[in-house]
Amino acid sequence: MTPIESASGAQPASRRIADTLRAAIESGELSAGDKLPSERVLAEQHGAARNTAREAVRLLAEQGLVIAKHGRGVFVREPRRLFRFGSDRYSLKNRETGLTPFRLEAQRQGKVPRIDVPSIANEVPPVDIAERLGVSSVERSVVHRENHYFADDEPVQIVSTYLRWGEAKGTRLMEVKSGPNGIYGRLEELGHVMTSICDEITARMPTPHEASVLRLPSGVPVLEVLHTSIDQNGEPFEVSRYVHRADLTGLKYELPVQ
Repeated sequence: MTPIESASGAQPASRRIADTLRAAIESGELSAGDKLPSERVLAEQHGAARNTAREAVRLLAEQGLVIAKHGRGVFVREPRRLFRFGSDRYSLKNRETGLTPFRLEAQRQGKVPRIDVPSIANEVPPVDIAERLGVSSVERSVVHRENHYFADDEPVQIVSTYLRWGEAKGTRLMEVKSGPNGIYGRLEELGHVMTSICDEITARMPTPHEASVLRLPSGVPVLEVLHTSIDQNGEPFEVSRYVHRADLTGLKYELPVQ
């Protein structure tokens, strides 16, 4: 890494330091898990002030390339992924395990899964949920189950699942532990066998609530999957909004071409 001279009208020194460090990360000169030089050392290397070096590191953190660990320093982030297998996720062949799709995916990838359920409530649904589920958007027409998912104690996704209130009330769908095969097992008992799905995928920046729950570093976006389950009669019977940490999650779909 070569020193960076300040020049009037040129790119800010902090951004040029950040660009140099980014190039070192992308080339492998700085590998995942490597510790960056201290602000003092960076300033000396690039002939800049310490606050300029500090700003350069902040820019890298906003881009999701580095992470600060309290009392230890700043490290190159590891590009880990917990894949969500789209086509295989809801396969009936997986029902023999008795595990929910997330638990099965995590275990297959050598991770320890955990699911917290902070709330189950009868609510007025968001308009996009009401449209897909075919219920009122001005009445408390759904049950909303909010789940927080962890892999090796690291938060990876928030899932907001919406079910019709008329079907869910008084059933195990209102309980934190819904039984073998999760909510899909209970929905099958109500006559809904999933035969197809519709996943709508977008990328965006997180809301403050999502950033807090997912412990998102500055600058890391989320992947949103709006999932609709469709039964044997062509009826949508469950809609879930998955909000994934983009730095810890990947989506993989293998579908037949018709």
